[in-house]
Amino acid sequence: MNHNTPLISTIVVGLVLAFFLGALVQRARISPLVGYLLAGVVMGPFTPGFVVDQTIANELAEIGIILLMFGVGLHFSLKDLWSVRGIALPGAVAQISAATLMGWALGWMLGWSNGKGIMFGIALSTASTVVLLRAMQERRLIDTERGRIAVGWLIVEDIFCVLTLVMLPPLAGLMNGETSLDMSALTWPLLMTLGKVATFMLLMLVVGRRVIPWLLHYVAHTGSRELFRLAVFSISLGVAFGAALLFDVSFALGAFFAGMILSESELSQRAASETLPLRDAFAVLFFVSVGMLFDPSIIVKEPLPLLATLFIILFGKSIAAYGIVRLFGYSKPTALTISASLAQIGEFSFILIALGVSLSLMTERGRDLVLAGSIITIMLNPLWFAVLDRVLKEKEGVSETPNDEKLAPRIELPVSRLTGHVILVGYGRVGSVVGKALRAGNAPFLVIEDNPGAIERLRQEGIEVISGNAAAPGMLQAANLEVARGLLVAIPDAFESGQIIAKARAISASIPIIARAHSEQEIAHLEHHGANLVIMGELEIAKVMIAEIGIQAQPLAS
Repeated sequence: MNHNTPLISTIVVGLVLAFFLGALVQRARISPLVGYLLAGVVMGPFTPGFVVDQTIANELAEIGIILLMFGVGLHFSLKDLWSVRGIALPGAVAQISAATLMGWALGWMLGWSNGKGIMFGIALSTASTVVLLRAMQERRLIDTERGRIAVGWLIVEDIFCVLTLVMLPPLAGLMNGETSLDMSALTWPLLMTLGKVATFMLLMLVVGRRVIPWLLHYVAHTGSRELFRLAVFSISLGVAFGAALLFDVSFALGAFFAGMILSESELSQRAASETLPLRDAFAVLFFVSVGMLFDPSIIVKEPLPLLATLFIILFGKSIAAYGIVRLFGYSKPTALTISASLAQIGEFSFILIALGVSLSLMTERGRDLVLAGSIITIMLNPLWFAVLDRVLKEKEGVSETPNDEKLAPRIELPVSRLTGHVILVGYGRVGSVVGKALRAGNAPFLVIEDNPGAIERLRQEGIEVISGNAAAPGMLQAANLEVARGLLVAIPDAFESGQIIAKARAISASIPIIARAHSEQEIAHLEHHGANLVIMGELEIAKVMIAEIGIQAQPLAS
């Protein structure tokens, strides 16, 4: 049996090499994302040594995009998307227009025709879905006003690219100066595409809103975790594939709508956690596939055109986006975040340049510049955000506009006035029961939670809540932990709980800390970080069962 098949070798070599290089650059305090890209360069056709199948790598990367957009959709609702329409729609259109104009100007300077220059500019105008969302998720901005604007902006760009792919073939002759404008040849494909997109959205809103949550609830009641996980993957991948096959909608847009419809279900958080491991693995393969496209020799062959291309992507688009967001009355932190998010290009640019070359609307020189610009800007994007984080930290005293009332808390949060209180981290199945008991006992407490739905319910009930991740800088200080009665960590993730406990113990050596775990290894991990008591749910259930049946048994180990 041949074990060295292209599919297996692409997955194994890609993930292993990405792990080693990602860990290496992480030690140098550089984002692991750069290591993933370097893994692709090493595996690509432009460097000596082992070369994997690039077609397979690109197809695996598409799965990562689908799962990523599905996960983002789970944190969104139609209300969220509709709330940012006033900035996302005109902002994306204006930014695409500005980038296209700058790309055309560079093409004119390089001696290209107007059609080739416009095509080049369009390819530089769209940001990478994966890079933008990865940056937002790392900073937990998806559920903030800035995150909603960025995702809404992304959706508009996605729809624009779908329309562009449909309009390019009938416009190719006109853009090349070979034919005159034929409105009949252009209008029909455009109307068909708009009709398909509208039909898909209507189908998801009318049918998907009923069928998808019902299906997941049915599977959840079977009690099979494996079947539930399979149902989540089937919905995300199946809807994305069906949207592309039947309605000519991109995988990303189809998966996003599937997740957004499912977000209305109570099972949305569980669905998000089930997709997380596979989503991260395939997202890594996306960056590896991008790295494979990079030809390092272009740095020597085309230094000045490459620098001009990078200037458009890193500065031209960012300045345009910053100006647009500020023009609509949003604050500097919001404008800077959006501009940094868009300072790169990715997957749709590759599709556009491939079609452009086939239609003689893109030269090979232009294609190489776009590919080089993509990988270099993706590498630089974490640095861009690091600079942004430092700028925002230095300006954290700047006043905000009314549009920023829903933004995530700043690094320096206002400290709670509660004293002698209980700090409850997480308000899910366990945390909500603990919270009800604390209320019944009139014990003062506050909650740290990052689920928007739970946060809204807590505020409606008059419970003090701090929005965000308890492991983030400044969160425990904002909860006034130094004078608290105790810390209850009710989240199920032992790794994240360990981070929270370690930070809490660094603030107070004496505060009682109680956490939950699912195994003896997790108990040891949390106790090592400073927990006074760790409760394993399965063990407590077993104790109650034995006590209720009246059997005298030896005490169970704890």
